[in-house]
Amino acid sequence: MTEATEIIEVRGRGVPLVLDDIDTDRIIPARYLRCVTFEGLGEHAFEDDRKQDPSHPFDDPRFQGGSILIVGRNFGCGSSREHAPQSLMRWGIRALIGESFAEIFFGNCTSLGIPAVTAPRERIEELAAAVQAEPQLEIRIDLQAKRVEYGDRAFDVEIPESARDALVTGRWDFLTQLLEAKDQILATAERLPYMNGFRDVTDG
Repeated sequence: MTEATEIIEVRGRGVPLVLDDIDTDRIIPARYLRCVTFEGLGEHAFEDDRKQDPSHPFDDPRFQGGSILIVGRNFGCGSSREHAPQSLMRWGIRALIGESFAEIFFGNCTSLGIPAVTAPRERIEELAAAVQAEPQLEIRIDLQAKRVEYGDRAFDVEIPESARDALVTGRWDFLTQLLEAKDQILATAERLPYMNGFRDVTDG
């Protein structure tokens, strides 16, 4: 049986991108929605932005290998495509810290096991400045304490309790939940008329 992954904390280096209202079309251009699988999406994350800005953090050698994306307000707004967090995850992002996130984008992140926590703008900008000054700086997101630590500094963050609980208990992993409930699913399917040829299960 597959074991659910409990996400208690995330540690990694930061990638600063403190801009507001970055929509899902910018995170992953619409032309990549035709993909059959999500494989390979990571290399196309922010592709158009990166073409227009050679100094984009996703191309900046200082931030390669970073796994915690630091963003601004209303990140992930626009169309509700799972491709956006999928592309970030496949680029290497394992968590996000921002001022706020679009609701559907946030939900998609949680369902992929990517914590997205929020903090006041001042704390976000201080963290981004610290990463700019020291790209190798380790950031720790503690989901139990709802706190971010870096260097000798720390600040509190927010995340909806339902999402936090799903992450720390491993219940964010819906595929694992389905696999663990295989017997119940088969039993339910047997009772559904359209799954058993409309046989009356009460007749044995």
